[in-house]
Amino acid sequence: MIGYLPKGLFLTLFLFSFCCAQREESSRRAHESSDMTTIQVRDKAHQNRLGREQSPYLLQHADNPVDWYPWGEEAFEAARRENKPIFLSIGYSTCHWCHVMEHESFEDPEVARLMNEGFISIKVDREERPDIDNIYMTVCQMMTGSGGWPLTIVMTPDKRPFFAATYIPKESRYGRTGMVDLLPRLRETWLNEPDRIEEAAQAVVAALNRSQESTGGNDLDQAVLSMALKQARNRFDARYGGFGSQPKFPSPHQLLFLLRSWHRSQDPATLEMVEKTLTAMRQGGIYDHVGFGFHRYSTDEKWLVPHFEKMLYDQAMLALAYTAAYQATGKAAYARTVDEIFTYVLRDMTSSEGGFYSAEDADSEGEEGKFYLWTHDEIRQILSSDDTEFVMASLNVARGGNFRDGVTGKNEGSNILHLTAPLGEPDQQRWDLLREQLFTVREKRVHPGKDDKILTDWNGLMIAALARAGQALDRPDYIAAAEKAVTFILGTLRDDRGRLLHRYRNGQAGITGHLDDYAFIVWGLLELYEATFKTDYLETALALNAIMLDQFWDDEGGGFFFTADDGEALLVRHKDIYDGAIPSGNSVAAMNLLRLGRMTVNPALEERAAALGRAFSSLVNRSPTGFAQLLSAVDFGVGPAYEVVIAGKPGSADTENMLAALRRAYHPNIVVIFHPIKEHGEADIIRLAPFIKTQVSLDGQATAYVCRNYACQRPTTDTAVMLAALSGK
Repeated sequence: MIGYLPKGLFLTLFLFSFCCAQREESSRRAHESSDMTTIQVRDKAHQNRLGREQSPYLLQHADNPVDWYPWGEEAFEAARRENKPIFLSIGYSTCHWCHVMEHESFEDPEVARLMNEGFISIKVDREERPDIDNIYMTVCQMMTGSGGWPLTIVMTPDKRPFFAATYIPKESRYGRTGMVDLLPRLRETWLNEPDRIEEAAQAVVAALNRSQESTGGNDLDQAVLSMALKQARNRFDARYGGFGSQPKFPSPHQLLFLLRSWHRSQDPATLEMVEKTLTAMRQGGIYDHVGFGFHRYSTDEKWLVPHFEKMLYDQAMLALAYTAAYQATGKAAYARTVDEIFTYVLRDMTSSEGGFYSAEDADSEGEEGKFYLWTHDEIRQILSSDDTEFVMASLNVARGGNFRDGVTGKNEGSNILHLTAPLGEPDQQRWDLLREQLFTVREKRVHPGKDDKILTDWNGLMIAALARAGQALDRPDYIAAAEKAVTFILGTLRDDRGRLLHRYRNGQAGITGHLDDYAFIVWGLLELYEATFKTDYLETALALNAIMLDQFWDDEGGGFFFTADDGEALLVRHKDIYDGAIPSGNSVAAMNLLRLGRMTVNPALEERAAALGRAFSSLVNRSPTGFAQLLSAVDFGVGPAYEVVIAGKPGSADTENMLAALRRAYHPNIVVIFHPIKEHGEADIIRLAPFIKTQVSLDGQATAYVCRNYACQRPTTDTAVMLAALSGK
């Protein structure tokens, strides 16, 4: 819902022919990396106000000579009292250009003096405060036509922006205004032309309000699903996989939508798009072949040269995509990739309490990718001559190197390990042993920095992925990890009213939860219920969903606001539906509402999901591939969707066999409820799903009740009959 400001307004906004430097598509808002290795700050006597914060990103700036404030009333009051505009800088701890700007400008005494004399400067971690970032990124895109991080906003003390940019160099160059020239001009205009500032601020706020106006329309239906599939086919790269040219992003939610489309049509060309992409990514340099896990994105069309940063949410969403592909095809390579992703996450990204860390940096020792790259000589020193030749041939290691620095373009002899074809079983076994040797040596290198804050929403995605994979791959350890994480989140990241908090670090939980926190944790709880059939998970999902409906739902326009109705008053109360690097909270909530509605026979929840779709339908119909996660919910709503009740003895062989058969297969539009046989009294699940009371086992055997859109077939104790009913046969 982004519109652009009138062309003539650019002069009023004092852009001074300023060109924002960026290294990403604004629509993707791709993450960049940093050269952070550890959070190191001087003693507190020499720190600015950020030294008291928990955010790793803010702590990285605690030593700056800039008199930074965290976002809060203290800063706004100082701006009003001193009659200064606010210089707002938004980034995150693993953002490369954020740190370039820090080293060039925020650590520079001359720039710091200009900022301290003329501005009140505020630093915000976009991952801690996505509510603030969402609004001001929308402003930047409206004002400049693009966006990215670091995000630079200059605004009035009442938070109204009149200037926006991304990275700004210290000195002016190539027609791009630098900080030492820009700051005095902005300050002079603030003092001498307040009417122009006011005119610009009013225009920006008016445009921002217009961007949030309703885009509602009719129900989203089969037509938009067909349009999205057509657009995906048009953008598909049949040679290298993925969509578009370069840079290429994993976009796992688009792959999940395409798997649903294939399941509906059985069109092999649709499945080919998914498999080609998943295979190319797993073989390419975007995958860490030594330590596992995926890097953020590929800078080239071949998936060879990655941006080496690793994000928790990418691991979660890609694990979901590979799990679904395994269920759909039965191919062991996809299950292996899931196992490797979780090996990385559980080894390197998991706290002792069970929560999951946010990200790992791209850089170490000041160089991007240094931790992950190998020279021929390094490998030769570790492995035997024969094994070195094997790795050179199989993992494409060149004596002169295959990696060129993205900035200098120089080849320093380093290699990105990657495959050009899948390894056969004997070669795979050999590589597994050699990989362990390389991994042992690599562990002794200086590691990239780790952003060790634990975010509720991103943890919700990982909980969902672990629970879903635990079912499909019969891995109780994955389910146990998901349970430990959700126990930590629910026990630590809730306030005394039972409402979610957003961030945990160093024993401190804080920041009011946003829509994504609720939607993603509910998703995780639903997956955990179907993995364990513990009623508490479903009950908690219903309770958090009720809070979300009460605190975030837009009674007038439909859909969910990003912030709660009693949250901090910002310029606008923002609603987001775009499925970018992560799915939007609205998209995930739509699927949650449908699943909860079917599980508890509550049509009101399903109607909320339909109303959510109508709230954004005009926007979605214009470019449906940008809303792939929402379209998965639409696919569920269009149907056919199935409700399956398994009645049987917990832990018995026939019950476990029936559940295992159900979990192995790919059934995207299904909810499963377990009705345990009890000798005395009713099962707890009947309180939440009373309709299953009469769906009991036949002759004490595990019995399946398959219902299609609430119309139930005859109960069966035959697993094959159950599966045939789910295939429409």
